[in-house]
Amino acid sequence: MDRGSNRTVLLALLSVLLISGCQGGNILGVFTSLSPSHLIIHMSMAKVLAENGHNVTVITALKPVVNHKDITVVQVPMSEEDHKHMSATIAQFASQDNSNMVITMFRSMGQMKFMMDKMRDIMKDQRVKDLYENKDNKFDLVMLGYFLNTYQLGIAHKLKAPVVVAASMPPNEIFNTVVGNPSVASFVPAMNMAVERGQIMTFVQRVQNFLTNIAMKVFFAILENYNANSYKEIYGDDPTMPPFEEICKNVSLAFFSSHALSEGPIRPNVPAVIEVGGIQIKDKPNPLPKQLAEFLSNADNGAILLSLGSNVKSSHLKSDTNIKIFNVLSKLKQRVIWKWEDLDNTPGKSENILYSKWLPQDDILAHPNITLFITHAGKGGITEAQYHGKPMLALPIFGDQPSNALRMVKDGFGLSLSLLTLEEQPFKESLTELLENPQYSHKVKTFSALYRDRPMSARESVLYWSEYVMRHHGAPHLQSPLMQMNFIASNNLDVFALLVTVLIVFIYISKFVLTVVIRKLKGKPKNTDKLKKH
Repeated sequence: MDRGSNRTVLLALLSVLLISGCQGGNILGVFTSLSPSHLIIHMSMAKVLAENGHNVTVITALKPVVNHKDITVVQVPMSEEDHKHMSATIAQFASQDNSNMVITMFRSMGQMKFMMDKMRDIMKDQRVKDLYENKDNKFDLVMLGYFLNTYQLGIAHKLKAPVVVAASMPPNEIFNTVVGNPSVASFVPAMNMAVERGQIMTFVQRVQNFLTNIAMKVFFAILENYNANSYKEIYGDDPTMPPFEEICKNVSLAFFSSHALSEGPIRPNVPAVIEVGGIQIKDKPNPLPKQLAEFLSNADNGAILLSLGSNVKSSHLKSDTNIKIFNVLSKLKQRVIWKWEDLDNTPGKSENILYSKWLPQDDILAHPNITLFITHAGKGGITEAQYHGKPMLALPIFGDQPSNALRMVKDGFGLSLSLLTLEEQPFKESLTELLENPQYSHKVKTFSALYRDRPMSARESVLYWSEYVMRHHGAPHLQSPLMQMNFIASNNLDVFALLVTVLIVFIYISKFVLTVVIRKLKGKPKNTDKLKKH
């Protein structure tokens, strides 16, 4: 029996063994992020639970790409005007330099406020309120898709249900207040720091990392103020609701889309941190649509997948950039699958290029004839390429993508170019290097074996720990003591203040005693002289 079959059997056995007390639990997923890539991660977790007999209801603004027949979707869709605003925002991001993540975060506060306003409005919608105002609704678990939306934890209190957090990124400073992870800027690089796996940061990098962490804490403090206001706006002065500062203390654990043992960075994580990197990747890929399957099967010289993710559309890029990309790709002997939304307005036609509005990315990357992935370097896409052992050419645009791309290059899995300054010759040279030099493929395939080697798969971990929380009606025993401590206590500022005070008092007393002793010593010879005169 192969490894995949063993895991499937284990998953089934876990479901049978743990059936008492949690099988058929009622689970609410709150997945309001306006990013389709975030929703894929969140829905992949919900799907695992639905496949194993649980009754899952999800709140979302977007129509889920990942779904299951036993998942009830409560969709609060955006208006056409909202979609246009989002598209214009992404187009703006695509037209500017976003290589510095911290600067980009502060610069994009206005755009982020729009997204956060929409997420807040979803929670105010009557369809969502009915879930907790209707006393017949009983939920055993709330799973919150976390993206700077701490106030939404309030719905778990309304439902009197334990809550777990689903994150589409690795543990970082954003989540320290949610799970109580310690802040360790001395050796854990921030999200925007591209440090090679296993390498220690240099002094300059540590200085940069320290300043980055301070900047991010300031940024998140601003957002938490917004969250506090949203919490009050949604739940008003309801006396049954705890203060905003207390709602994080109800979080039992958090699922993170990461696997530090292979990806890094190695950092101290509290027991409530559960890593499920690759949760969106299927144990066995689905059959490809006929057109894609035939196109790839006949790719005798291999094939390239080009996708800039679910947020960025081809129309967001400058037209001359798309033409430059086409001019290079159309001359290759490899076949190319290109994610392109407007099929009536492509940059050109070529026998080796297949355009498609939507692509089953994970299933395509699993195909043996795919030899290269041209990606925007989103966390989900890089994870899938690493899992399937495919080298990459990154064209990062915004968010964590530039740092993801730099880290991928440092790990030796591919190369990276700037979309803003993309020219045909460097693009062609990068493709030639990646397609003809086997070192990239070898390194990423070696990593793939390491990434897959786990005691429990991502799916098994989501199932086990979700049911664990339901069986025990919450898991406060997993919480870090930091969750119950204020800023002063958690950073030992009161201890330092006491030690400094004691030191100051000791120095003052020592100085006083020393002064007295010196005066006495100076005065003693004078007294002796007086005695001699007498």
